Amino acid sequence: MQNRTLRQLTAAGVIAAAYAALSLALAPISFGAVQCRVAEVLTLLPVISPAAIWGVGLGCAITNAVGAATGANFLGPVDLFVGTAATLLAALASRLLGRIRIGGLPWLSALPPILFNAVAIGAEWCYVMTGTLNGTFWLLAGQIALGQLPPCLLGVWLVGLLERRGLQNIIEGK
Repeated sequence: MQNRTLRQLTAAGVIAAAYAALSLALAPISFGAVQCRVAEVLTLLPVISPAAIWGVGLGCAITNAVGAATGANFLGPVDLFVGTAATLLAALASRLLGRIRIGGLPWLSALPPILFNAVAIGAEWCYVMTGTLNGTFWLLAGQIALGQLPPCLLGVWLVGLLERRGLQNIIEGK
């Protein structure tokens, strides 16, 4: 039992490190009103293991904290809480939707990271840019959703690949 817990903790740590490393290495496209955070590919891993929920959550927190500290993340420390909360909630919802398969793949699990981030980050950007939530929110939320779409669809493919190769056990801690 302790070995499984240690493996899950290790998997969460590796996912967090990979998320932060990818996001920060690609900082110019990871932050902004028009962004494509490549590390969001990993937000579909909770379909395979609950350990990945904590991994992507921690990775997002590290990314947003470093981004705020270096000035790369224009939203600042608020995004550490709002962006990380959106990622955690999306990871939980993706996990729940992971059992629903279309053509053997968890396509519906891609929706929470797209929608939760579009709403949360779109609202943050709108408020920072205009001082209020107004019609600009819809434009910004749409931009965030479009940036989330490619990595989340790749995340569905990644989950399918891991499952076909039997590699999901690495993340599950078995």
